[in-house]
Amino acid sequence: MYPFPLQLDRTPTEVEALLTSEFALAVLLAIAILEGAMMLRFMPSELVVPTAILLIGSSISEVITIVLVTVVGTTIGQFVLFSLVRRGGRNYILRKRWFPISESRLDRIDGWFERWGPVAVPVSNTMLFVRGLLTVPAGLSDMDGRVFVVLSALGSLSFQSILAALYLLVDYQFVLDNYLLV
Repeated sequence: MYPFPLQLDRTPTEVEALLTSEFALAVLLAIAILEGAMMLRFMPSELVVPTAILLIGSSISEVITIVLVTVVGTTIGQFVLFSLVRRGGRNYILRKRWFPISESRLDRIDGWFERWGPVAVPVSNTMLFVRGLLTVPAGLSDMDGRVFVVLSALGSLSFQSILAALYLLVDYQFVLDNYLLV
């Protein structure tokens, strides 16, 4: 593997050490659950898969495993958030310090969900900066939990696959530029 400096400079050294240990996939699953529940604070969500590829491995089977583990983890995390919102309601979630969204921003997100309906869940899960936010209005709606899980997983699969492909493409270009085209 070749160094890709944008990845490790934002990764805590403890996380880096765990992602290179024999528990790497379990740690990755835990990180993905935190990311899905919108509780990941120690690294940006768009760096999870690239960092995992860098530290765990970049063979086709390793990348597929990394993507699948992160999809399962983020889906679990989002379902936990969906269930909390369903039980506690909008005001409950807004009072929680770990939930990083203001009421005005949540109002806009509610509007997206009202306008686009369930299709907004996988679409938003594919987009940076709004990833997972539609979990809240989905939890407040009459959406079936199983439908939410499928839509959440589809959006997460799209997002994680795009990240993996972009990382591999950029890393490949980095290798060509710096090592092979001397």
